[in-house]
Amino acid sequence: MLSRCKSLAAAIPGCRPVSSFSLPSSSSIPRTSPALSLPHSHSRTLSASARMSNFKQEPHKLLVIPGPIEVTDEVLYANAHPSMSHVSPDFIPVFGDCIRMIREVLFAGPQAQPFIISGSGTLGWDQVSANLVEPGESVLVLNSGYFGDSFADCLRTYGAVVDELHAPFGTAVELSSLEAALKSKKYKLVTFTHVDTSTGVLSDAKGIAEVVKSASPETLVALDGVCSVASEEIQMDAWGIDVVLTASQKGLGVPPGLSILVASEKAMKVFEARKSPVTSYYGSWKKWLPIMRAYENGSAAYFATPPVNLIYAFHTSLTQLTKRAPSLQERFALHREASARVKKAAEELGLRQLPLDSKYAANGMTALYFPDGLVASDLLPRLGKRDVIVAGGLHKDHKEKYFRIGHMGVSVVDKMRGDIDKVIAALKESLAEAKASKNV
Repeated sequence: MLSRCKSLAAAIPGCRPVSSFSLPSSSSIPRTSPALSLPHSHSRTLSASARMSNFKQEPHKLLVIPGPIEVTDEVLYANAHPSMSHVSPDFIPVFGDCIRMIREVLFAGPQAQPFIISGSGTLGWDQVSANLVEPGESVLVLNSGYFGDSFADCLRTYGAVVDELHAPFGTAVELSSLEAALKSKKYKLVTFTHVDTSTGVLSDAKGIAEVVKSASPETLVALDGVCSVASEEIQMDAWGIDVVLTASQKGLGVPPGLSILVASEKAMKVFEARKSPVTSYYGSWKKWLPIMRAYENGSAAYFATPPVNLIYAFHTSLTQLTKRAPSLQERFALHREASARVKKAAEELGLRQLPLDSKYAANGMTALYFPDGLVASDLLPRLGKRDVIVAGGLHKDHKEKYFRIGHMGVSVVDKMRGDIDKVIAALKESLAEAKASKNV
C-alpha cells in the first residue's frame, strides 16, 4: 500500500510522497486541547520547541515581490496554532507582548499607543483620516507614487481638505518645497509614504519630520511605512514622527491580515481633543483604545474578534526582530547590503533603476525598467520557471515599463538560504534568454 501511495504521489505534480512526512500514531496524539496549544510553562515550551524542530514548510517558488514576502518556518508554524479563544489566559499575554514589542521595532517609548487590528495596511489610512482629522481640516500629502494618490483619496473620503505636493516620477518631494508649503498655509497633518511600493522611492523620514517640527510645530506627521517598517530604520520618538502605519506582510515577515499602527502621545492628545465624532465605526480609536490597553495590562476586552493565529505568528516574528540576533540595527545594515548587491547586479546587466538617484532608492525593494524591446511577458514568466516570483509595475502611468523585486525579511537576514544569490542568478539567465528570443 505504501509503495502504491508513493507511485501515485510521484505522478501528481506538487504532491509529496507519503514517506516525506509522518503522522503520529493515535496513541501519541494528546486527548486534551491544552497540550496542543503554544504554551507558556517551561515544560510545554520544550514540547512546542520539539515539534517546531521537525517542521519545515512545503517547497515553493521563492516569493520576492515587495510584499507579501517569505516567512520563516517558525512564523508559519505559529500561524498554524490550534484554534484559541481570544479571551484565553494563554492568548492575553501574547497579544500584550505584541503591543510592547512593536514599539521596540519603531524605537518608540511607552507613551506611544499601538493599534493591532485585523485588516490590511489600507486600514491605517482610514484610522488616520477618521481619528486625527476632522471634516474641513487641511492635510498636506507628500506624493511620490501610487500610494500617495490613495492616501489622499482616503483623506478626502473622510472630509479632509487635501493639498498635494507631487514629486517628479522617480523622486521624492524636496524638503524646501515642504517648508514653503508649511509657511504658506496651516495644516493639521502632513503625510508621506516612506517607501512607495509602486516605485521603490524612499522619502527622507527624518528630514521631513525636522522640517515640520521647525516650520509648523503643531502639525502632525504621519508616515506610511507599509513597505518600510523593519527594512528601513525608523526612529519614531527621536525624529518626531507622530504616526507610523504598516501591515504584517512585508518587512515584519508575517502572512497578510494585520493592520498595525503606532500613534505618538501628541497624536493621541489631538485625538482626545477632537470636537466632532470619529467618522468611522470599525476604525474608531474610541472602540479600539480600551481593547489595546486591556490586553497590554493583562486582561481581555472585546470590540471585534482579533485574528488570533496571525497574532501568534506576529508574536513569533517580533520576538525574532527584538529578542534575537541580528539586532535591529544589524538588520537594517543587512537590508542595505542586499539592496546594494541586487542594484549592482542589475546595473551590470544594463538595467536602469526607476529612482533617479541612489538617495531615493529603497533598501527593501528594487524597481527596474525593462530593456528596450522587452516587456513583462518576456521576462517575468522566465523568472517564474526558475522558481523566482517578482512583481510587475504598478504606477498607473508607467506600469508596463518596469518590474519590482522585493528583498526584505528572512530572504535578507538568513544568508544561508541563498535567496539573493538565487534572484541574481535567475535574473541573469532569464534576461539572456529573453534577449536571445527577441534578438535584442
